[in-house]
Amino acid sequence: MRRIYYLLLVSLCCTSLFAKTKKAVYIIIDGVPADQIERLHTPAIFDIASRGAYARAYTGGEIGGYSQTATISAIGYTNLLTATWFNKHNVGGNSDLKPNYNYWTIFRIAKEQPKDYKTAIYSSWTDNRTVLIGEGKKETNYLKIDYVKDGYDLDTIRFPKKEKDLHIFDIDEQISKDAAEGIRKDAPDLSWVYLWYTDDAGHIAGNGAFFDEYVRKADNQVARIWEAVKYREANFDEEWMIIVTTDHGRGENGHGHGGQSGRERTTWISTNVPVNNHFKAGGLAITDIAPSICRYMGFEVPQSVLWEQDGMPFIGKTDIYDLQTLPYDNMVELSWKSYSGNVPVTVYAAADNKFKEGGKDEWIKVAELPAGATEYTVDLQTLPSSKFYKFVVLSPGNHLNRWLLK
Repeated sequence: MRRIYYLLLVSLCCTSLFAKTKKAVYIIIDGVPADQIERLHTPAIFDIASRGAYARAYTGGEIGGYSQTATISAIGYTNLLTATWFNKHNVGGNSDLKPNYNYWTIFRIAKEQPKDYKTAIYSSWTDNRTVLIGEGKKETNYLKIDYVKDGYDLDTIRFPKKEKDLHIFDIDEQISKDAAEGIRKDAPDLSWVYLWYTDDAGHIAGNGAFFDEYVRKADNQVARIWEAVKYREANFDEEWMIIVTTDHGRGENGHGHGGQSGRERTTWISTNVPVNNHFKAGGLAITDIAPSICRYMGFEVPQSVLWEQDGMPFIGKTDIYDLQTLPYDNMVELSWKSYSGNVPVTVYAAADNKFKEGGKDEWIKVAELPAGATEYTVDLQTLPSSKFYKFVVLSPGNHLNRWLLK
């Protein structure tokens, strides 16, 4: 018996000692609606999905609710980066950008880990790094990206303007080559690749052969990066999570976006890793990507940051989803749905939003509920008087949060 116990300990230690190093890269292909990517069945994106999964997702927050968010590019990137909607991250367009850096990006989370995780950005829009991620800013704790390939959008000598903005496609070509080379050589722990031109193709030509052509070419750029990931896995002791997505869909004719139509809100996610019920159940959102990468990489997220995230992981165990609030006089009924029905939950409330300004919210434990509970009525008179409340429902596998504006 003692020998069996010893062998088991040796086995566990060896498994931990020789566990593969995990890496993650996500790629945003700008402005490609789900119906188009599915109709073209782009080879690289769906080869990635053949190892894991593909599903439609959504952006834009809750229509008519406090989190409703315009379906515009920089907003979409920030939805992904912070796992929050506009009401929190405060990026409301593509210009005059004023992010609220209290809502940490996934790059800030990576850099706040005890381990020195190396990060990279390969981007055809420099503001992704300098403004949305906030590299070097006091508000982001002077965040530093380790490997940077961007600035080409500012280089009019190397990339002079072309008809139909095709100089942007040339930049994307360079970015995809930079990313593939960087992954092969440097293997950053966390990387973001941003490909821009598909959005321009849609704006210029709308639905049609031209737009389709450049979506296919973007898929070729993804293929370069995918080959680099497979090279690393084949030749190094590494496991990689790759995610390919888009930031928003498009209007009916393919030219524009920004509103709340179904096609504008509908996005998609392709990944090479096993997924959970949340990925498959139809409620997948762009805000779910960062929590999924954090879980894959084993990042520890401070509770104050985590409880502000509107997304939830689509890998590993998740228990609950779709938190709703229904106020009635001085009461509010919280309700949620369960994937399993066999886990207890704890309900918390805060009657302020100090976090938004960089402060600390005063969370109050309201109730501990047994397995199977999917609703709870909160007496607001037991909480500090306020016109604003935040609620968190916490299960072993994930959390849900929601605001109540009285």
